[in-house]
Amino acid sequence: MPPKLRPRELAYRAPVALDPRTPVVVGGGQVNQKVAPEEARPPVALMAEAARLAADDAGAAGLLAAVESVRVVMQLSRRYADPGALVAADIGAAPRQTAVTTMGGNSPQTLVNATALSVQRGELDVALVCGAEAWRTRMALRKAGRTPDWPGEPEGTPPADVLGEELVMNAPAETDRGLFMPVQVYPLFECALRAGAGRTPAEHADHLGRLWSRFSEVAAGNPAAWNREAMTPEEVRTPTPANRMVGFPYTKVMNSNNDVDQGSALLICSVEAARRLGVPDDRCVFLHAGTDAHDHTFVSNRDDLRSSPAIRLAGGRVLELAGIGVDDLAFVDLYSCFPSAVQVAAAELGLGLDRQLTVTGGMSFAGGPWNDYVTHAIATMLPLLRAEPSAWGLCTANGGYLTKHSFGVYSARPPGEGFRWESVQDAVDALPARDVAEGFTGPVTVEAYTVVHERDGSPGTAFVACRTPEDGRAWATSTDADMLRAMTEEELVGRHGEIDPDAVLHLS
Repeated sequence: MPPKLRPRELAYRAPVALDPRTPVVVGGGQVNQKVAPEEARPPVALMAEAARLAADDAGAAGLLAAVESVRVVMQLSRRYADPGALVAADIGAAPRQTAVTTMGGNSPQTLVNATALSVQRGELDVALVCGAEAWRTRMALRKAGRTPDWPGEPEGTPPADVLGEELVMNAPAETDRGLFMPVQVYPLFECALRAGAGRTPAEHADHLGRLWSRFSEVAAGNPAAWNREAMTPEEVRTPTPANRMVGFPYTKVMNSNNDVDQGSALLICSVEAARRLGVPDDRCVFLHAGTDAHDHTFVSNRDDLRSSPAIRLAGGRVLELAGIGVDDLAFVDLYSCFPSAVQVAAAELGLGLDRQLTVTGGMSFAGGPWNDYVTHAIATMLPLLRAEPSAWGLCTANGGYLTKHSFGVYSARPPGEGFRWESVQDAVDALPARDVAEGFTGPVTVEAYTVVHERDGSPGTAFVACRTPEDGRAWATSTDADMLRAMTEEELVGRHGEIDPDAVLHLS
């Protein structure tokens, strides 16, 4: 890694050479709300608080009043026609634009990329990117048969601008089998990874325990993390009443934790605006490069279930645009909804699992506020890069079922060529796709599987990806007790069987 610079050497070492339109992230704020449901504030209030913390972090009191665009990551716990307008009113801003994203965990980094482009083109000087969820409060009230008593919007409020495109990610062949939840799909990827590595289920459980334990240790040292209790590998992998098996091989703690009330915000502006508004040089972190792409939309059409060509191509390209290699990265935050997402991304990017792959502690421990996790990751990255101004940081974002991907390379050192962004979608689309055999009956070979467990921890239903004699992909299920037991104790990938007219798998 390059030598560490002293603080006074940061930021604008050659100010006359820096384009005034260069986009810069000047502040980040994060909020955890841990109060009784009756005292909980709505998501827009959490965003407003995070925005004020971001302005404090930037060291410039006039930033919020100068915000021209409030850009909100789509929320699930409270839907608003125009959440950005409510945030703006709370922080004393009068933006000329308010916008929301479409669905997906890739949205925060995609939104930062788009905002940086707008700043660089001269369309914006100061923008607020923010998001929040109060899912913990909403679910607690629902269990009590109540709804949140949160203020609404005036009747007839016009909707905010929508940034991004909706992407339908479930194929009929999947939904016909009841396969549509991330907790069903990501364990299938994990099974494919395990079979590819040649591990037994017991060996792979040990592997996952070690990986996720290291994530929990990072969260324990992160003041903004939701859960700051480190877990041992054994605690991670062992099913208990408090850590039940969900979708084999994932215990509850290996799933993203959406039972949180969290808010986050980033302030992005041009270098010219940062100087004009009094942002100190040592608060500035630059987005050097960004990329976006999505894998083949339906899991059914993926060539295999243990890789991501979009991560490989878009992740490799973002490093090229930044002019660095993977070994130059001092800080990395890989999207961590499930362990399979981390392992696939690490493999595609050329990152070893023995290095630190999160700055927050990940979505199981730092918190997984639906679409908004990556805003927290970027906010956590800022002080790390300020403290090491020669260092590089990479944030990755993922939406759907390892479907939609976004990347950003950050550093406190200014970019030599301004912010650079590309889509590599054409290259991804040109790669092979597998045919899906809808309604297939007949002989198959098991490709991957998971056993989704009931809330009491008992095995429920197996979802199985199969290969047909023509090497297409077919989906099957099973509730046979002996098969479910075998799936959790033995390696069934590669076994032969037959799918009957009811789409049930019978092993040979």
